[in-house]
Amino acid sequence: MRVNSAMRGQTKINRRTQLAKVLMLAGAAVSFPAMAQEAQTDAAESDPNVIIVTAQKRSENLQNVPISIQALGTQKLEQLGVASFTDYAQQLPSVTFQALGGTPGTNVVYMRGVASGGDGNHSGSLPSVGVYLDEQPVTTIGGNLDVHVYDIARIESLSGPQGTLYGASSEAGTIRIITNKPDTSGFYGSVDGEVNTVHKGGQGYKLEGMINAPLSSNAALRVVGWYQRDAGFIDNVPGTRTFCGTPTFDDEDNINGCIKDGVSVNNAAFVKKDYNYTDIYGGRAALKVDLDENWTVTPQFMYQETKSRGSYGYDPSVGDLQVQHFFPEFRNDKFWQAALTIEGKFGNWDVTYAGAYLDRKTFQSSDYTDYSEAYDSLYESVGGLANYFYYQDSLGNTIDPRQNVIGTDHFKKFSQEFRVASPSTEAFRFVGGLFYQYQSNLIHQDYKINNLGPLVSVNGFPGTLWLTQQKRVDKDYAMFGEFSLDLSPTVTLTAGGRAFIYDNSLIGFFGFGRNPGSDFNDTPFNGAGSFATGVGSCFTSNGERLFTKDENGDWQRTGSGTLLPAVVAGSPCNNLGRVINGEVKPVRAIGSGGTYRFNATWKPNSDVLAYATVSRGFRPGGINRRGDFGAYQPDYLTNYELGFKTTLANGLLRLNGAVYQQDWKNFQFSYLGPNSFTIITNGPNARIRGFDLDAAISLDRLSINLSGAYTDAKIRNNLCAAIDPTFTCSDPDNSLQAPAGTRLPITPQWKMSGTARYTVPMGEGKVYGQVNATYQSSASSDLRVDFAAAQGRLEGFGQVNLAIGGEWSSYSIEAFVRNLTDERGQLSRFVQCGACTQRPYIVPTTPRMFGLRAGAKF
Repeated sequence: MRVNSAMRGQTKINRRTQLAKVLMLAGAAVSFPAMAQEAQTDAAESDPNVIIVTAQKRSENLQNVPISIQALGTQKLEQLGVASFTDYAQQLPSVTFQALGGTPGTNVVYMRGVASGGDGNHSGSLPSVGVYLDEQPVTTIGGNLDVHVYDIARIESLSGPQGTLYGASSEAGTIRIITNKPDTSGFYGSVDGEVNTVHKGGQGYKLEGMINAPLSSNAALRVVGWYQRDAGFIDNVPGTRTFCGTPTFDDEDNINGCIKDGVSVNNAAFVKKDYNYTDIYGGRAALKVDLDENWTVTPQFMYQETKSRGSYGYDPSVGDLQVQHFFPEFRNDKFWQAALTIEGKFGNWDVTYAGAYLDRKTFQSSDYTDYSEAYDSLYESVGGLANYFYYQDSLGNTIDPRQNVIGTDHFKKFSQEFRVASPSTEAFRFVGGLFYQYQSNLIHQDYKINNLGPLVSVNGFPGTLWLTQQKRVDKDYAMFGEFSLDLSPTVTLTAGGRAFIYDNSLIGFFGFGRNPGSDFNDTPFNGAGSFATGVGSCFTSNGERLFTKDENGDWQRTGSGTLLPAVVAGSPCNNLGRVINGEVKPVRAIGSGGTYRFNATWKPNSDVLAYATVSRGFRPGGINRRGDFGAYQPDYLTNYELGFKTTLANGLLRLNGAVYQQDWKNFQFSYLGPNSFTIITNGPNARIRGFDLDAAISLDRLSINLSGAYTDAKIRNNLCAAIDPTFTCSDPDNSLQAPAGTRLPITPQWKMSGTARYTVPMGEGKVYGQVNATYQSSASSDLRVDFAAAQGRLEGFGQVNLAIGGEWSSYSIEAFVRNLTDERGQLSRFVQCGACTQRPYIVPTTPRMFGLRAGAKF
C-alpha cells in the first residue's frame, strides 16, 4: 500500500493556488506538535492512499475510526528505515519506553504518560501497554518482544485505555504489528540489503527477503527471513577496583575501618572496543487457505533470536560511550510463536478465532561490580563488604567481593479469542466474544561470587550468594462486547464493556543459603549473615517455616523435621508459597472486575469526524515475594477524550487531534523495601492531561507529516517510602519520596516528529530526498525525587535523519545518514542496584550513522 503520495486522479489546478491553500490551512497545524499518521481521505477503498485498520476488530478506513490512532503503513516503515521497536517508537509521540539496561528486548513500553517507573521486574506488575502481533497478544513480562519489522503491512498505535476489546495490560494503550498476508494473485518476492558504519563505532549490515508463492487458486504461502548486525559503539576501557582487605581495630578490638590493600582487580580480560554489538536473525512463514468463499484459515509461525553482547548504557564518569566492566556481559533472547487465525461467516455475521502459543527463552550474564563497589564504601567503617559480611572461601579467608549475575527466564503464553461481529452496514452493530490467556515464567537469578565457600553459599549451589528460582503464572478470563447505534446518518453512539477474572500466582525460592551445620544453627549463617532470609524461612515437614520471629521480635526455630522438597526444580527448598495438607502450593492473587467504553461520534460529511469518549482500562493485581506485604491490587485508568479527524483542501491536508484527561487511581508502584527487596504496592492517584495532533500535507511531489504530543502527568497525593493509605508519610520511619504535584517519570512533556519527502520523476522511476526529525523534552528518570536527582535527569534531545535515493519498478537504492548532528539522546538512565547511584548509566541513541541500502523486487 502506498501512502503519503500525491492523490491520484484529481483535477489539476494551478500549482501556486494549490500551495497557497495548503499553507493557509496548514499554518495552525505547523505551529503545534502534530502526530504523523497514515490516515487518508474518505475516498473509495481502491484509493492507494487509504489505510484500512482493524483497531475496533473490524476492517475500517482509519479516518472513520473514533479512536486516537497513529498508523505507520508499509511504505512509511520502508521510507523511515524502521527495523525495530526503538525505530518506530521514536516516530510515535504518544509512546515512550524505559530501557532496562538498554539491551534489545528489555524495554518497558508506556503510552500517554502512564508510567510510574521501576516496572519490568520478573516478579512485578504486568505491563500497562498491550502488544499484538496480528490478532494474537505478545505482551510479555520483563521487557517487550522486539519483533523485527520487515514485510509489515502497518503498525497501529492505539492511545488511551483499550481494555474493552484488548483486555488486561492494555490499560494505557495497545500497539499492533500487522503482517502482510499470503496472496493468491501471483508469485513475487523482494530482497533488501544494508551496510552502515557508526561514528565512534563499528560496522553493521542487514539482509532481508520475502517470497509470496501461490500454491493453488485458493492457497498461498508467504515466507520472510532476516539477518541483522547492529554495530557496537560503546567501549569497555581498562580500569581497576580496589576493595577493603585488611580490617583495622579500636582499643576494644572491634573493627573500626579497613585498609584497601587486600583486593585489587582489573578488567584486562574484558577490554574491548565497540563492546555492544547485536546479531538478530529469524523468519516468519504464513499459509493462507480459502476453504470456500466465506472461510479462511491462516496458520503462521515465527522464530527470532537476538544475541546481544556488552553494555548498552555508558558511564559518563568514565567517558563518552565508555564503561569499565569486569565480568562477561551478554543476553541471548530467542522466541517462537505458532498462531492460528480462522475467519468466516455464519449467515451475514463475521466470525473470528485467534489462538497462539508463544515460547520465549532468555539467558544473560551481567556484571554486578557496582553493587560491591557501593556497599564496600558504605560499610568501610566496619571493615568493608567482605569483612562486615562473610565473603569467605572454604578456609575462612576474605575473598574478592565482586558479583556476576547469571539469569534465565522461560516465558510461555497461550491465548485464545473467539468473537463475532454483525454486519458493519447495519445501523445497529455488535462485536463481542470470549478471551482466555495463560502465561507462565520460570525465573532463575544466580548471584555468583568466585571462590565463595560452600557453607556460606546457597545450599547445593557453591559460589552462589543469592538465588531466585520461581514460577509465575498469570491467568486471564474475559468476555467482552461493544454495541454501536447510528441515531442518524451523522451521529453514532457506542457502548462497550469487558468483564474479567484474573488468577495470578508465585511459588518457589528466593534468598540466601543457610549453614547446614548443627541443624542449621552454625555461624556464619550465610555470606550475608542473614538469619532467616532464604533457606532460613523455608517450609519444613511440620508445615512451619524453619525460623520465624516470636512476639518479641526474636528469631526462633519453629520448623521441625526435614525441609519440604523443592516444587520449582533447581531450588534448595520453598520459602515462597503456602503449605496445604503437607504440600507447598502457590501464593495466589485472584480478582474480578470490569472495564467500559462509551463513545459518541458526529460525522457531518465525509471529510470531518468528531468524537467524545469515556473509557476505562485496568491492570491485574499480583503477588509480592515477601509474604508480609501480601498482594497488590489492580489499578484502573479512566480516560476522558475529545477528538477530531479532518480532510481539508480537497484531500491535500489531513489534520487530526485529540485532547484528554486521564485519572489513574492507586497505581501500582515498585520500590526497594526492607533488605532491598522489590516491593509492589498501590500508590497514590495521578492525573494526566494532554493532547496529540497530526498533520499530513500531500502535493504532487512533496509530502509532509508533522506529529507530536503534549503530556502533563502528575501525582495527586504524596508518595511515601512504605504503604500509607493516608499518603501523609507522617511516621518517622516512612519518609516522603515524592510530594503531590511531582511529575510522573520517563515521559517528556513534549515529543514530536516530522518528515518531509520530495520526489522527482526520472524516466521510468523517481528520485527523492527526505528529511526526518524527532524531538523530545527532558523527563525525570524516576518518580522518587531524591533518587531521580542522584540517578540524573533524562535530558531533552533532537535528532535529524537524511536520505536520498531512487526507486524503479524492480529495484531501489538509497544513501542515508541517521543522527546527523551526533546527538547523545538519552533514551533511559539506570543504576545496577538501589544504592549504586555512584555510577548512573545512560542508554543513548545510536551515534551518527552513514549507510547504503538497496533492494530488488521480482
